[in-house]
Amino acid sequence: MGFQVEATPGSPAGGTLQLMNSEVPQPTVAPSSGTLTALETGRRMVDAASDKKAQDIVLLDVRHISSLADYFVICSAAVERQVRAIADGVEEALDAVDVPPYKREGNPSDGWVLMDYGDVIMHIMSEEQRGFYRLEQLWEQAQIILRVQ
Repeated sequence: MGFQVEATPGSPAGGTLQLMNSEVPQPTVAPSSGTLTALETGRRMVDAASDKKAQDIVLLDVRHISSLADYFVICSAAVERQVRAIADGVEEALDAVDVPPYKREGNPSDGWVLMDYGDVIMHIMSEEQRGFYRLEQLWEQAQIILRVQ
């Protein structure tokens, strides 16, 4: 897909530039996601977490305030086993559409698992850890795309 640049005759300074291409640029696709956009990846994370009974799931748009990612998903789990189940469920749901994580960090026994999918980062936290770190307050300038309580 190449763009051609042509000058328009008769315009000042040798012409104006026009991009000539029959292909329309596509929406930004998350680097690790094959065909899903970053927002679609985030929504799949929310759905998978909800299926595992995560509590207070939030999808934040952080594009205008962070270079780390476009979206954050934050959710709570009641116990260690649920932290693990949510993380595994999200990974399975995204693997099913060929979206592997870049990195998975943390340990459910520590009450926090971070899943990095490039343009989308998910935090699965125990209620205690979430209350301590208060990520929503840290990113309070982010737009809330959706919240599932």
